[in-house]
Amino acid sequence: MTARVLIVDDVPLNVKLLQAKLEAEYFDVVTAESGRQALERVAEDQPDIILLDVMMPGMDGFEVCETLKGDARTAHLPIVIVTALSDTGDRVRGLEAGADDFITKPIDDVALLARVRSLVRLKLMTDELRLRRETSERLGLGEGVEAITAVDHSGGRVLLLDDGDFTTARILEPLEADGHTIDVFEDAEAALAKAQQGELDLAIVPFSLSATDPLRLCAQLRSGDNSRHLPILIVIEEIDKQRMAKALEIGVTDYLRRPIEENELIARVRTQIRRRRYHDGLRSDYRRNLELSLVDTLTGVYNRRYLDAHLASLAADRRDANRSLTVLLLDIDHFKNVNDCFGHGAGDQVLRAVADRLRDGLRSVDSVARLGGEEFVVLMPEAGAEVGARVAERLRAAIAEEPVRTDAGDIPVTVSVGLAEWAPQDAGDSVIARADEAMYDAKQGGRNRIVIAPDADPGAAGYGTAD
Repeated sequence: MTARVLIVDDVPLNVKLLQAKLEAEYFDVVTAESGRQALERVAEDQPDIILLDVMMPGMDGFEVCETLKGDARTAHLPIVIVTALSDTGDRVRGLEAGADDFITKPIDDVALLARVRSLVRLKLMTDELRLRRETSERLGLGEGVEAITAVDHSGGRVLLLDDGDFTTARILEPLEADGHTIDVFEDAEAALAKAQQGELDLAIVPFSLSATDPLRLCAQLRSGDNSRHLPILIVIEEIDKQRMAKALEIGVTDYLRRPIEENELIARVRTQIRRRRYHDGLRSDYRRNLELSLVDTLTGVYNRRYLDAHLASLAADRRDANRSLTVLLLDIDHFKNVNDCFGHGAGDQVLRAVADRLRDGLRSVDSVARLGGEEFVVLMPEAGAEVGARVAERLRAAIAEEPVRTDAGDIPVTVSVGLAEWAPQDAGDSVIARADEAMYDAKQGGRNRIVIAPDADPGAAGYGTAD
């Protein structure tokens, strides 16, 4: 994995040493010798991670960190403070300023490179989620991306593995005092089952566990369907540098050294919970915006964009296998009169009611889309004309048997239905066209009826049931 690393230090020798180590691992390195220059480099070079010295003239590293983390455009950038300062208070101050880690000099190469790679992987994932959200925003489907520092970290749900010594108490008490809910597990299998419920913000795994291999447990958490994005904070001894590097490699997101310092614990937990919720929010927005882009906002059924894509997929499947598909095209009879006599508001209510009745009358594998205006299309995979005709009749009757209640009064509604069964020579648009011709014949034949396209064979066998 390669990435662009910004090194910020006012001592040229420090910069050269770090630059040589990173370039030997094929990272692209840019440098800055002051806080102000670092902000300029971020804007110009768009680094993937920043290695930041604290003690610099003018604008120090803490101020640079706070400035970047306070801007929604750069708040997601990973920042590792690299400094000779080793006091716990300085480390906590850096974490509270938004730094992702705090590495003291002299630098351990293994630990540094493992941390850089881990944070770069996280940054690439964040970039993808942010890009999806920004794309949705350009399409008018979402709002701007907020800064990660604006995300609420309170009331976290934390899973803690009990290692059987004082570590559990040293973690449990401060976090509960900070308002988090802690679920403590002695059994690894029970902990994994809890994580798979998908309700957690963070897992804390002490590397002093005796009953299970903590690295294997972390790997299992990272590979589970509902826990693969769960932040994992490991608790390690100062001497466990090789194991720490391995943990970061398999997807652990942060680490805490023993003896545990309460303020550092709280700062790291808050950071991980905030990041979890930030990523969850981006994923949720993407799913919601994707749904909005494929759903007709008036009726709640799929729109023409989804219909075209889904029908193309169904058509491709049927070219390679002897599988059936029936298409229904339904048009609301005399819909113009509804708008003219009762108003467009009542017309909208009729469209929504028809969409609801269509959904209620379909099989779980079927889908309904609004083609446009007062026309709807139903796609019925694994159903031939015989099954399609029975379903079409059920839908026609459900719509006709009860007037639609609107603000302008009860309105009788009927539909004309055209049915076409998929034929080997069909493309997606041609099967729709044949259903449309059949629907037109239903209109010409008196409306409130079903017409089957001539090439469909209602007596064909092997089409399943309508249930």
